[in-house]
Order: sequence, then structure tokens, then C-alpha cells
Amino acid sequence: QVQLVESGGGLVQPGGSLRLSCAASGSIFSIGAMGWYRQAPGKERELVASITSGGTTNYPDSVKGRFTISRDNAKNTVYLQMNSLKPEDTAVYYCNAAMRTRNWGPLSDYWGQGTQVTVSS
Repeated sequence: QVQLVESGGGLVQPGGSLRLSCAASGSIFSIGAMGWYRQAPGKERELVASITSGGTTNYPDSVKGRFTISRDNAKNTVYLQMNSLKPEDTAVYYCNAAMRTRNWGPLSDYWGQGTQVTVSS
């Protein structure tokens, strides 16, 4: 059984910061790319940030310069540092990871349960 558990969401004022964490646990052989997605009410889920196993990052223009993704491979954890938050960043944030549960096994997508981020005064 493999799972991703997110933490760190909450309510923050515009211009504030939050740090999300996502820890993978269970029978993990290896982890490939990891990422964060978000989904606002009435909108489709969208990529917020991604990071490869080698540390290459990718961001959409909407968060570039404000959000930073990082990972600690020893802890099987990915982080999302969010600065200069705006009301339009309000959404449920989901962690995603491509993981193998055995040697030479397939890379499968796993999702966390989601954590709410609300940016409001």
C-alpha cells in the first residue's frame, strides 16, 4: 500500500506565505517526478509545479517567481513554498508522484487527498 499525505494548507491573507508538504509512504521502490496540482471550484485541475527525480523544476507563468517546489529524496517528501499569495490561488492543492513499488515495475501515478488553501482578507 502506497500513499501520499499532504499537510500545511490553511487560511492566509493576500501577500502571505504558506508551505505545503507531501510525504510518500508504504512499499516504495523508487519515485520519479513529483508535483503539485490545484483545483478551484468550477475549474479543472491544473499543474502548479513539478520536479523530476534529478531536481529539474517546471512552473506555469501564473505562479512562476512566487512558488518554489523542492524535494527531499531521503524522506520521500516534496514541498511547495508559496509566497506573495493572491486570492486567485485559492484552491484544493493535490500532491502527485510517479512511483514504482518493485524493481522493474511500472511507474504508476499516485495522488494525495488534497489540502485546502484559502487566500482571503
